[in-house]
Amino acid sequence: MQSLSDISLVTQVAVFHNRRAFDQLVRKYQSPVRRFLLNLTLGNEALSDDLAQDTFLKAYTHITQFQGVASFQTWLFRIAYNVYYDHKRKTLPQPLSNREGSGYSPEHEPSTPLTYREGMGVGLDIHSALAILKEEERACVTLQLIDGYPIGDIARMTGMPENTVKSHLRRGKEKLTDYLKRNGYDGNR
Repeated sequence: MQSLSDISLVTQVAVFHNRRAFDQLVRKYQSPVRRFLLNLTLGNEALSDDLAQDTFLKAYTHITQFQGVASFQTWLFRIAYNVYYDHKRKTLPQPLSNREGSGYSPEHEPSTPLTYREGMGVGLDIHSALAILKEEERACVTLQLIDGYPIGDIARMTGMPENTVKSHLRRGKEKLTDYLKRNGYDGNR
């Protein structure tokens, strides 16, 4: 039972301030959290590492607030998502909901179209494709298509209602499909 193990470790950290138990949680979840943040930051490794570090620091300092309603992983991803948005709010003066604040800009478009290489499929830079999405769409698409989370977990991680998550997924998938078509991928190779 994976979640029982997490709850046991969280209890050891919250009650006994057991740093070894927290180290086990960090080792278990650092790669998924970092990958999630790496996709949100469009491949900025230094920033995603800093945000991951902030995520685990906040998780440690607020571990007594973990109620066990959702899994520890869901709770941790919610912190990561909030850390990312806190960073965006500090660095972007305009709201995230408009196009300029979405991370999209023409320079994110690839300078050359995607190419088909024998045995390799389409040469796709995932971060270039993700750059065309609004922040909320990118988070939802990343969590579902890359990390495989169900809509209910994504809703809890992002704090969005499930129907909003579904809308972001639909729009994000449509944009990615259009992006692939514009860049020469026809799906028949």
